[in-house]
Amino acid sequence: MRRSQAEIGRFVGTEAEVMSALDEDWRADLDEIDAALIDDYQSGFPVVERPFRVVGEELGVEEAEALERVRQLRERGIFRRFGAVLNPPVIGSSTLAAVSAPEDRLAEVAEVINGYRQVNHNYRRDHSWNLWFVVTAASQEKRDAILEEIETRTGCAVLNLPMLTDYYIDLEFPVVNDDAFARESVAATDASATRISEAAVGDLSALDAALLTEIQDGFPLSATPYRDIGAAIDADVADVVAAVERLRDDGCIKRVGCVVNHIVTGFDANCMVVWDVPDEELDERGEAVGELPYVTLCYHRPRRPEQDWPYNLFTMIHGRESEAVDAKIDELAADHLPFEHERLYSTETLKQTGAQYDDLVTAETER
Repeated sequence: MRRSQAEIGRFVGTEAEVMSALDEDWRADLDEIDAALIDDYQSGFPVVERPFRVVGEELGVEEAEALERVRQLRERGIFRRFGAVLNPPVIGSSTLAAVSAPEDRLAEVAEVINGYRQVNHNYRRDHSWNLWFVVTAASQEKRDAILEEIETRTGCAVLNLPMLTDYYIDLEFPVVNDDAFARESVAATDASATRISEAAVGDLSALDAALLTEIQDGFPLSATPYRDIGAAIDADVADVVAAVERLRDDGCIKRVGCVVNHIVTGFDANCMVVWDVPDEELDERGEAVGELPYVTLCYHRPRRPEQDWPYNLFTMIHGRESEAVDAKIDELAADHLPFEHERLYSTETLKQTGAQYDDLVTAETER
């Protein structure tokens, strides 16, 4: 089903209120150094005691200026935060879930769901399953207990769709451009079928646990962020740096850098598309689609035929214009995924925070 731009909802809420790419040219006063900080340092930020000194040297500015520029970009809403992007499925047990809330009870049901600190995202989508949220908990048992409790408290059946295979997942992409789609100007990316275990947990030391809890909302914006983190958890800066590098190598940390707010920087038209792909073709199709420059997320989740959910492949496309996103979905269906599918447009952001790791890492260290 295709919809006009007027019909397709966009994200709303505090982020959209900070800045709307449709109302102003947020790039007007950015120079080449700002552009480099935004597009080139979403990952690979130096894991050293004075990272802004290294970045300043690379950009030809003083350490203090590099730090101040990042601070200003965050204050303007271009950056969500500075720090590590953590990987919930590696550290705990995570799932995407949905409920079909009656329209006259939607706000009430959303309030119940959002009340769980383990729920870090909740979106309203244009579908009979209209509330879609992510739950990340210390274990599969804890995660499923939360879902059962939500069912009991709301009276709404929960569609539980844990990720089974990751083909391509990353919201790191350049935004200081006129590209129509996220990843459009990024070099080809190799996608691969990475299996995800619902019972997987990270092998965390006490230092790792304290570190992840401390950095879950970002690093301090200072000339010595790793030293400041160390002071907060009573650890030497060298041990903090080594732990960050180790957690990144182990996959608990996906990347370290400046996390761009893709919504307020223009990529605010997006759609989650779900596909009914023959099981024997799933990996081949998933890897091929994950390499397309306009597909920002591609992963496998289970079918739930008993709940009228026949879909097993999920894709996300982020673009600047709704009609262009819809056209790309048409192209995807015609050239790559000639299967039954549905388009679930985001119409409202009801909750969006980072996953909370306090109970995850506590459970880890108590094993």
